[in-house]
Amino acid sequence: MSELKEDRYLTEFLNFLRVERGLSNNTVQSYRYDLEKFKAYLDSKEAALKDASQTMILGYFNYQREQGRTPRTLARYLAAIRCFYHYLLQEYYIQADPTENLESPKPEKHLPRILSVGEVDLLLSQPNVGTVAGLRDKAMLELIYATGMRVSELLGLNTEHVNLDAGFVRCFGKGSKERIIPVGEVALQYTREYLAKGRAKLRKNHWERALFLNRLGKRLTRQGFWKILKGYAKKAGIQKEITPHVLRHSFATHLLENGADLRVVQELLGHADVTTTQIYTHLSQRKLREVYERAHPRA
Repeated sequence: MSELKEDRYLTEFLNFLRVERGLSNNTVQSYRYDLEKFKAYLDSKEAALKDASQTMILGYFNYQREQGRTPRTLARYLAAIRCFYHYLLQEYYIQADPTENLESPKPEKHLPRILSVGEVDLLLSQPNVGTVAGLRDKAMLELIYATGMRVSELLGLNTEHVNLDAGFVRCFGKGSKERIIPVGEVALQYTREYLAKGRAKLRKNHWERALFLNRLGKRLTRQGFWKILKGYAKKAGIQKEITPHVLRHSFATHLLENGADLRVVQELLGHADVTTTQIYTHLSQRKLREVYERAHPRA
């Protein structure tokens, strides 16, 4: 992708997403990746990105289907392309939107993977809190499970975003939307211990504001967190594939299984639409069905 000639309209669009829409760098890079993929296809057809027709777009999606792309991936591609041409139309660079009336591929619905409460307990018991790195890891794992934050939100926390006395964190989600999330006592306890005994030993510069630091004294990266998480999952003997998002899924499902209101879970997760949160109700309903079938004499 890096060898592609820079496209003026694509550059303007990405700047619009970053500056006007306030999207995160990760989201903007995702748009860039998907649109540069489309641009590469158009280049092979000797067509300009700005001048693509609906026929060309349909040809691109036929090509991607032949490459084995899933409906979910195709839907994401179309969302990026549609957003780009909406922008060009809005700025009067084009007279008509070539994506108009194109139907988005319907993604297959997959229930998110979760850990049981026992598996979470096992995973969170793995860090050795007698070491600086272990204390940091324990605080991170407890905090991400206690709050349901995305990993980018967790690692984006600065020390001033955590109010230990009031028992909440202030995080910034998609589109830089701020939300306040309560934190349970166990996560607060280990966060306090990490701040008191661990963070100062990792910090190299007094001006560093990041809450969770790596061994170089800089903000821990998502890749670093993922490596840490996979190491503890392996140590715990958990066979399921674990990603940082699995802890977020587990947080939501465990709340609903214990009677939390769907709207409250929506607010905690930072979902703009409650329908996004509703997928977790399918998981808790499935658990109810399993319990019912095991316990009822006529099930």
